[in-house]
Formats: sequence, C-alpha cells, structure tokens
Amino acid sequence: MEDSQPTRVLAIRHGETAWNVEGRIQGQLDVPLNDTGRWQVHRLALAIADEGIHAVYSSDLLRAWETAQSVARGCDRPIVTDVGLRERGFGVFEGLSYAEINQRWPEQAARWRKRDPDFAPEGGESLRQFFERSVGTVTRLAALHPGETIAIVSHGGVMDCMYRAASRVALDAPRSWQLGNASINRLLYTPQGFTLIGWSDDHHLDDGALDEFTDTDAPLRRTA
Repeated sequence: MEDSQPTRVLAIRHGETAWNVEGRIQGQLDVPLNDTGRWQVHRLALAIADEGIHAVYSSDLLRAWETAQSVARGCDRPIVTDVGLRERGFGVFEGLSYAEINQRWPEQAARWRKRDPDFAPEGGESLRQFFERSVGTVTRLAALHPGETIAIVSHGGVMDCMYRAASRVALDAPRSWQLGNASINRLLYTPQGFTLIGWSDDHHLDDGALDEFTDTDAPLRRTA
C-alpha cells in the first residue's frame, strides 16, 4: 500500500551566521546568513539538485528561510514555512554568548550544560518541550509524503532532536555527533518512527567539490 512506503527526509541545518562564529545564542531571534553561509547554501543546492525532492519545508526564521531559498530553487519547489521548525526558544539567553550566560546565571547555566530536560530559561522552552514540538512537527510533515522525498530546513537544535529521535538517544545524553552548518542529514520516516540513514554529510563544502554556483533566479514563492 502506498501509505506504508517510507518518506525520505533530508534534514538540513541553515548556513553559517555571524552569531554562529561568535558563539552567541540565536534561539528565535532573526539572524541572517553571513557571506560564508550564503556560499555554503549555494553549494548545498547543487549537491541535492538531483534528489527528486517533492516538497521543501522551512523554519520561518531568516537564516533557515535564506537556506531554503537555495534548496527550493534547485528543485523548483515552493517553500512552505512552519513555525514548528523554529530553533528552541532560549528566552533571556538569546543574543548572549556562553560566557555571558555563565556569568549572569551560573546555576541556570549549569542545568543547561547538564541537559536537564525540564530546565527552561526565563521566557524560553525546556528541552522536553522543544523535543516534542520539533519532532512532532517533522513527523506531521513527513506523514504527508509517503513514498516521496522532502527537505526540512531548520536549526541545529532541531537536527539534534531528530538525531535523538531516530537513534533512540536520551535527551540528557551528551552529544557525540556533528551538527554542521549546511550539512545534509538523511532519515527515513514510517508510522513506526524515524530511522537514521546518514548524518552530517558536508562533502559539498570541500574546496573543488562542485562548480561555482551563481544565484541569479527570481525570488521564490513562499507559503505558510
């Protein structure tokens, strides 16, 4: 039966931003790609142009949206934004460096570093709330496309949650996997859940791996 066929999911983190370089917590603030990030997503578009993508879903935050533009243009699909794909809300932590957070709220910072699933910064989400929201969103979207391939353009925190969901790794377990900017992460979805196929593929970012890509096309359609 068609609805028993798995959905191929290309889970993609946005390209690099200045705050990635500076080590600042972006959370749900709107930070654009930097020059390196724009170069990365152009290379990304070439790398997945022949993947047969049926739909492109993106966080509505600017850094993900800019990344999704290149992805969608390469496969001639519109972008559908979904707030459920946003990065974790970090409340009062947003815009600050790790050092600043440690200095202002040492006890809260310690709970955060220990990955306490129920800790939430003031005005933000707990790790448990974020996991349920982000994985639930990707599950809902993947279920719409049995037997097809979709691209999910989102954030490092969402990528981390997807890895844990597919690998059955606990929320409070230390991270031992990469979450590279503009890397390609591959999963399969069935009603039984997610399966990890490949992770943090960034060969397209190697020098000389692809021809130079120039983005000259008209703006893409955006739906939500």
